[in-house]
Amino acid sequence: MSANTMSVSVLSKEYIAVNRFGYGAKDDELVQAKADPKKWIKSKLLPISFNTSLPHSNDILIAHHEYIQQKKLEKSNKNKIKENLQSSNNMIKNITRDAITNMSVDTIIHAVQSSHSISWRLLDFFSNHFSVTANGRLLLGLVGTLEREAIAPHLLGNFEDMLMAVEQHPAMLIYLNNEKSFGPNSKIAKKRKLGLNENLAREIMELHTLGVDGGYNQADVIELAKGITGWTIKNYKKDHGVGFIFRESGHEPGSRILLGKKYTEKGVDQGQQMLRDLAMHPATAKHVCFKIAHHFVSETPSSALLKKMESTWLKTRGNIKQIMYSLFEAEEAWLDSPQKFKTPREFFISSYRAIEPENVNPKLILRSLTSLGQQPFKSGSPAGYSDSASDWLGASALMARINWSTMASAYLKKPNAEKIMTLALGDNVSQNTYQSVMRAESRKQAVTLLLMSPEFQRR
Repeated sequence: MSANTMSVSVLSKEYIAVNRFGYGAKDDELVQAKADPKKWIKSKLLPISFNTSLPHSNDILIAHHEYIQQKKLEKSNKNKIKENLQSSNNMIKNITRDAITNMSVDTIIHAVQSSHSISWRLLDFFSNHFSVTANGRLLLGLVGTLEREAIAPHLLGNFEDMLMAVEQHPAMLIYLNNEKSFGPNSKIAKKRKLGLNENLAREIMELHTLGVDGGYNQADVIELAKGITGWTIKNYKKDHGVGFIFRESGHEPGSRILLGKKYTEKGVDQGQQMLRDLAMHPATAKHVCFKIAHHFVSETPSSALLKKMESTWLKTRGNIKQIMYSLFEAEEAWLDSPQKFKTPREFFISSYRAIEPENVNPKLILRSLTSLGQQPFKSGSPAGYSDSASDWLGASALMARINWSTMASAYLKKPNAEKIMTLALGDNVSQNTYQSVMRAESRKQAVTLLLMSPEFQRR
């Protein structure tokens, strides 16, 4: 049996609502969605919340500052004093090391347990759209805070507000080196011989807004990079705090011209206005709407669907909730044949929603996602993890899913594959899959076969 071959040709509307737009059925969601699938999925697009006991980015930055100070003290002290400092250092290091683990697990568990998993899928989409990778000790602590502090609060609001919050967040500024980007003619650059860094500006245009074919050129990248010079993070001692700060002395003076428009704004307002205009640019609407449709619906979304979404974007100033509503309302989004092969993260979450294991070890969650090939915040690229089936259908990738399915099934005490199959898939099961599952040699093998079935692997 191959996960690349789907045997059920016509999917029910409730299956599409629950599996294509959400993270798969939990409890009686297929039954709930049956009466009015469109109304049901729209009602599930709700705000999300996290475990508030986990550290804020400010806490991470303070811990990092203390770590640096402790390291300096270590160099000038010996013996017992040094041992005490090292012990304190280890405690500080644990804050950042544990942050990425705890935040990643918290998001996954919420997605598994939520009654509105569509919202958590949307969060994952934008978290990957604004991808940051945990490179180095400081980013190891910060990356998990970006989606919690900059993305989630604007998940159902306007894209420009999310964009602004993301680009001014310490995780993004540090990841793409903008905290060290200073205008060539700024006071700081002249005094310290520091220069312009184009990384953040380039990724804003290529990945976050316009797209690679968005009609900009290298001169535009440089102008945007100059417009956001001085966007950095506070010096804990000198600035008396942590987090984003605009440093006027590092900003490139003068007007900017981006995509043919002149920006005469002063200070931080200049870069902010540039971002607002990029957020509302038709190329941004086209780029981001295509990515949303590609993620939720199909790798080849119809032009009619895209046109509806782009129109809504421009009419509502990029209101994400309304754009998602336009997707849900469009018949082109309800194609009655399977369109997408689940990514490892989607496969893991939908599996746990279906099998509902009694005890979930947080460390097992991260080990599982790592073995499946999609470790949180480790894509290694500002482009994020791939959303295309061809990148997840290799022999080794499928073998990893088989091994994981076997392991997950082994954790279940008295698995009932038929019950899980009904809960997760309803009537959307081929005769071949049904017979394979029901004729399995053991209960646990039956669950493994179900999880690896074409119907479960695709949505």
